[in-house]
Amino acid sequence: MNSDLIVDAKGLNCPLPILRAKKALSGMQSGQILEVIATDPSSERDFQDFCRQTGNTLLQQEKNGPEIRHWMKRR
Repeated sequence: MNSDLIVDAKGLNCPLPILRAKKALSGMQSGQILEVIATDPSSERDFQDFCRQTGNTLLQQEKNGPEIRHWMKRR
């Protein structure tokens, strides 16, 4: 999936991946896609909750070894 911006949150634990994503999304235009790469196992559920609460669209989540990639569309 093509991303307009990628945030590397590997090695960071909750809530830092969400905070980095929130900061990145605030500088993006509506419809742009943010990709966050995280290693915190709880980030999968955290990003589902974050998108539901903020109105951004969670497009996809993909696990590959310890990395979890999250793609979100800015509302």
